[in-house]
Amino acid sequence: MAAKNNLVELNEVTKRFGDLTAVDGINFSVRQGEFFTLVGPSGCGKTTSLRMICGFEHPTEGEVRIDDRSMRTVPPEARDTNLVFQHLSLFPHMTVGENVGYGLAKAGVAADERSRRVSEYLDLVDLGGFEDRDPTELSGGQQQRVALARALVNEPAVLLLDEPLSSLDRKLRKQMQVELRRIHQQTRGTFFYVTHDQEVAMTLSDRIAVMNDGHIEQIGPPEEIYREPASEFVADFIGDTNLITAQTIERDGTTVAKIGGDSGFGIPANGLSGELTVSIRPEDFTIPNDGGVLHGTVVERYFQGDQTNYIVDPDGDIDELQVVIQGRESAVNTGADISLDVVDGAPTIFSSP
Repeated sequence: MAAKNNLVELNEVTKRFGDLTAVDGINFSVRQGEFFTLVGPSGCGKTTSLRMICGFEHPTEGEVRIDDRSMRTVPPEARDTNLVFQHLSLFPHMTVGENVGYGLAKAGVAADERSRRVSEYLDLVDLGGFEDRDPTELSGGQQQRVALARALVNEPAVLLLDEPLSSLDRKLRKQMQVELRRIHQQTRGTFFYVTHDQEVAMTLSDRIAVMNDGHIEQIGPPEEIYREPASEFVADFIGDTNLITAQTIERDGTTVAKIGGDSGFGIPANGLSGELTVSIRPEDFTIPNDGGVLHGTVVERYFQGDQTNYIVDPDGDIDELQVVIQGRESAVNTGADISLDVVDGAPTIFSSP
């Protein structure tokens, strides 16, 4: 039986294409009404997972369930899902209203009801009154909103989104992120989003599943994924980080991970031993008024308004560090010596492979 409020479930799902295993025994569930994002690099299996949910692909092993019903023998057109594609697929010979109402017309919905729902969903995406417009006259963002309205108007149990913002420029992409979040909050629908864009995933999602090489590495809320990564891959893929090699030593009866040789510092090893990898986010460094646990030279400095980004070449056997200091001003210039502290509890430690 499905757990309460789980609308979509993938249970031990594997997909092979000949000798290639694209998806390898994954398990996750999508809850009723949540915005769930599957994120990972190109070729990791995320789009194949989406295609198995909508029925365009079938698992080699395992089972997909929607609303506690096995999809094993259910064709795509009989599944209560709709898909917004990466590349827009609006019909150029139809008006905006005809595009949005196409699925309703195929389902035999009466003209009056179809017109009412088309207007309702165009209003939802801030395109009220655009029914008679030609899709080719619209901007990229407007066309994307028409595609969203067309997918939502049938009120599917699950809306599937396959990187729908990837073709938009950065400014428009950020605007559409806000729009998508607003639409989700207004409809309280269940959205399943696939992307390689970590920023989009962090901005939109209630929960994120991070995928790598056909496996799920971690599932959780965005803040948990970012602050408590379960693996080096997650730490490195979600946002920027510094991955530093450390070695455990005993200090005052406590095992610590030692960073930076004789001039470095130690952090609690959390029960691990031997050679470790420490992840420190760039924003988890501070510049103290005096002293500091790491010392080095500023190699590059990039002012970005609300923050200053540094590349620091530290003393000791450590690769260059990315450092982000929040604030309007910074007194440390390229070529200057710098001392750094690390926010208590911020680093994450992993056993080295």
